[in-house]
Amino acid sequence: MQKPAATSRLRRWRLPAFAAVALAAYPCFVLGTVYWNFFQAGLPGGRNGPADAYRHSLASAIVGYTLSPRCVDWVSKVMENDGQGNASRAMDAHNNRIGARIGAAAPSWAAMLRDVRAAVEHGAVDAASTDQITWLAPSAWQDRLY
Repeated sequence: MQKPAATSRLRRWRLPAFAAVALAAYPCFVLGTVYWNFFQAGLPGGRNGPADAYRHSLASAIVGYTLSPRCVDWVSKVMENDGQGNASRAMDAHNNRIGARIGAAAPSWAAMLRDVRAAVEHGAVDAASTDQITWLAPSAWQDRLY
C-alpha cells in the first residue's frame, strides 16, 4: 500500500525542521541569558558604556563556556569587523575576547557569571590592557541598546 504524497513530503521536512529549531534555540538561550542578567545588573551606559561592555563580555563568556572561544572570534570578525573602523566596534571586539577567555577558563556556570561581573567592575574608560574590560568615555554613552 502506497503512503499518501502529503505524508511523504511531511516526513522529508521533519529532520530539517527539527535542525532549524535546534539551531535557533542556542542563540535564543544566549541572548535570553544575557539580557536577563543585563537588566538586573543596573549598570550605566547601555551603549558604549559599562552596561554595553557587560553585555558583550557576558555573551562571549557564555559562548566560550558552552562552545568555544573560536566561535566568539568568528562572530567578532563578522559582527564587529574585528574592531576595525570605529571605537565602539573596537571596544566590543576587545570585550568579546576577554569574555571568551573568562568563559573558556570558568570551572562552573556560577563562576563564569561572577568572573564576568568582576571583570566589568574592574574595567575602565579606554583600558589599554588586553586583560581589562573597557568602554568609551561617558560623553559617548547612550541609553539605547541597539
